[in-house]
Amino acid sequence: MPDHLNAVVTGSSSGIGLGIAEALAAAGVNIMLNGIEEPGSVESDRRRLEETHGISAGYNNANLMKPEGVRDLIASAEERFGKIDILVNNAGIQYVAPIEEFPDEKWEAILALNLSAAFYGVKAVATAMKKRGWGRIINIASAHGLVASPNKAAYVAAKHGIVGLTKTAALELAEHGVTVNAICPGYVWTPLVEQQIPDTAKARGITEEEVKRDVLLHAQPTREFATVEQIGALARFLCTDDAASITGAALPVDGGWTAQ
Repeated sequence: MPDHLNAVVTGSSSGIGLGIAEALAAAGVNIMLNGIEEPGSVESDRRRLEETHGISAGYNNANLMKPEGVRDLIASAEERFGKIDILVNNAGIQYVAPIEEFPDEKWEAILALNLSAAFYGVKAVATAMKKRGWGRIINIASAHGLVASPNKAAYVAAKHGIVGLTKTAALELAEHGVTVNAICPGYVWTPLVEQQIPDTAKARGITEEEVKRDVLLHAQPTREFATVEQIGALARFLCTDDAASITGAALPVDGGWTAQ
């Protein structure tokens, strides 16, 4: 990994995105955080990254639902750091319903944030990365970028789209020192997942352990959640020169889910 690298990590105010930001900051990478929260609510994490790892960290809450929001985020990072070496497209939302009941606005919103925002991000950084002859683009897809589940039409479509975008961008940038890969997590232990467990247990009349094992982890043969630290470690590795020959890959971190 070259010195003095700068990264943009979308959807990094918590969960997987923050875990990736932490892993990159630990490697000495400057970080532009991004989320929908007001800056004050993210300030403690931003400051902690700087103080713990001796890097520069910023925060931008641009609306990634719109192309101009993505461009604003990239421009603000370039203004702060001078260049962007690493782009991690992680921001996403979810909604669950049968296709015939799926609200139009939810379909549009999920495709906009989970897929189109990644496209506009790649578009915004590709030219400069090519000119410098080095870059790393990591798209956070999902096990649902490789297999499907009922009632998740928009999410599955978007994540399959992310895998396709990853492959296309990897081919276009392969001769320019820029790699493009997708990480495909299964269920990851995050605050959001943890918060859902008591309500699910109550609704189903089962224990919280049964929710974890038989509901959330039913598809994962290990019956274990992946961790944000594991996702972060893989992202960090993909940014090293040891990973220079890995491009266009969709890498599952799903406890064996997609091996079935």
